[in-house]
Amino acid sequence: MDDALYLDGRALTALPDSVRGMRELRHLDVRGNRLAALPGWLGELPALESLSIGENPLPAIPPTVTALTRLRRLYVHELGLERVPDALGDLAELRVLDLGHNRLDALPPSFARLTRLEILYLADNRLAEVPEPVRHLRELRYLGATDNGLRAVPAWIGELDRLVELRLYRNTLTALPASIGRLRELRELHLLSNRIAELPETIGELGELRHLDLRANALARVPASIGALARLRVLDLRANRLEELPDAVGDLPALEKLDLRWNRFLDPPPPALRLRERGCVVLT
Repeated sequence: MDDALYLDGRALTALPDSVRGMRELRHLDVRGNRLAALPGWLGELPALESLSIGENPLPAIPPTVTALTRLRRLYVHELGLERVPDALGDLAELRVLDLGHNRLDALPPSFARLTRLEILYLADNRLAEVPEPVRHLRELRYLGATDNGLRAVPAWIGELDRLVELRLYRNTLTALPASIGRLRELRELHLLSNRIAELPETIGELGELRHLDLRANALARVPASIGALARLRVLDLRANRLEELPDAVGDLPALEKLDLRWNRFLDPPPPALRLRERGCVVLT
């Protein structure tokens, strides 16, 4: 394709000058090289809207990148970043941003200006909380902040009511706010390997939810409201502290798989047996 150039994993120490003349180039992938700098002429590529520069020895996101105000997709993963520049907020057309596998413990206030962002990857950083500027990204459909040090989910999470997928696994969460129930378009909620001891009753208000992963937490009970999740297909409750299930779980009409392994059941609970009888895969 003349509008896409893939130069990833080629041990490059500089971008070829030939790229400079590619006026129709829309996507440039140079991840996994040995680039310690990017040329200033990158901003001369008038059609460029997608750029992947991760896995290079770049000391920071260079100004030549934040000057590309027409970018819609930016991948800056695995750069060892400890901060992102304020100028990142100038990329107002961004729809996809990958900041995963860096060393970030915060995001600048200017990040809130990325109001068209739909997909945000923050996995494997050093975040103790979901950064406040994320609150203003009301077009987000996917938010991934796995493998950080998140201690809590902010109450304002419910304001991101266009979210379809939320991934917060492998953190240190102990609870969810009641406002989680406001995520009425959410289809997947991934919370495995946290320390969640109790779920809010509002979990049952997630009417579009298809996949709920609560593996390896500290749940001693699940609320009866979970029985209201009429579209739920997969419920993973492995490795918790459950001794019983609410009766309403047995009536989940769309459930295809229920995983109850490594809990405290002596026998499969009656709701699980009802689900098994109607064809749901139940693992105990």
